[in-house]
Amino acid sequence: MTSADLLVDAFSRVRKTVYDAAEGLRPDQLAFQPEPRANSIAWLVWHLTRIQDDHIADLADTEQAWISDGWVERFGFPFDPMATGYGHGAEEVAEVRVDSVDLLTGYYDAVHVRTTGFVAALTDDDLPRIVDKSWDPPVTLAVRLVSVISDNLQHAGQAMYLRGMIERGAA
Repeated sequence: MTSADLLVDAFSRVRKTVYDAAEGLRPDQLAFQPEPRANSIAWLVWHLTRIQDDHIADLADTEQAWISDGWVERFGFPFDPMATGYGHGAEEVAEVRVDSVDLLTGYYDAVHVRTTGFVAALTDDDLPRIVDKSWDPPVTLAVRLVSVISDNLQHAGQAMYLRGMIERGAA
């Protein structure tokens, strides 16, 4: 197994967890918040997808699918088009509502295809490339990819926890 294969596998595990958390839920269930300051599945999946889209587009030097593929218009959220959810408070989280799970998973899949295409083409020689000099030590491509995977899996796990609450009658 190559490093590229490992990265594709890791991002595919994120995809599986996203689907396990969201698939088959109604819009009201996707928007369920156990309390007003808590995240919903809709927000968590949107946010983790936005982070992946933002970071991978930056690494690949491409435009984000959110903008170039028209997802920003399809979602119609009242946020700056470049918003990723980072720093959102309770009011913004509550604004993340979707008409169907297909919208969430459609955007996720568009980003996943871009992500896996990018990481599948990487070689071990690419991974030490410095991508962010604002940190000490500077951030390499490998570290940034692991960071995205870690963030995505944490949020997907939170979405799974909420799904468990929903399935047990909390929503």
